[in-house]
Parts: sequence; structure tokens; C-alpha cells
Amino acid sequence: MRTFLLFVATALAEIVGCYLPYLWLKQGRSVWLLVPAAISLALFAWLLTFHASATGRVYAAYGGVYVSVALLWLWAVDQVRPTVWDLAGVCLALLGMSVIMFQPTR
Repeated sequence: MRTFLLFVATALAEIVGCYLPYLWLKQGRSVWLLVPAAISLALFAWLLTFHASATGRVYAAYGGVYVSVALLWLWAVDQVRPTVWDLAGVCLALLGMSVIMFQPTR
């Protein structure tokens, strides 16, 4: 559970770090949004160091959680309800993540 929550926090930091520049570039919001964006992306990179090992396997597994959090962001922030296809994609991403994270050890 700790790893999953760490993945969620990492995903949120990455999404916020990318969303704020989007607001500045696409919606004409204040350039000052780049300051919290940079802080959020630095937090994202820092949070990655707390995972058990910073290997490709951890990053691949993180991707499944990222997809899930991104769709929750779509619903909560962008006010766009995910489709059945979105939900099916999340299920596939989480299934793939589970295969990677819970493989038998040697």
C-alpha cells in the first residue's frame, strides 16, 4: 500500500508540473504558474528516489498508476467524464503494472 500511495503522489506531482505550463501556454494564464510547476516537477523527481529501486521496472509499473491518476484528473479538474474505453484502458494498464510489480522473484 505504501508503494501504491507513493506512486499516486509521484503521479500527482508530475501531472501538476505539466498542467500548470499548459495553462500558461494554452489558456493565457500567468507566467508565474511556471514557478509552482518547476517545484512540482522537482518534487516528482525527488519522489522517484523513494521507490524501492530506481530501475526500469519501477518506472514501467509507475506508468500504470500514472494512467489511472491522469484519468481521475481528467474527471476532477477538466470536468470530462471518462468513457468506458478510458476505464478499460486503465484496467489494462493496472493489469500490466501488476504483472511487472508482482512477478515471481528468482
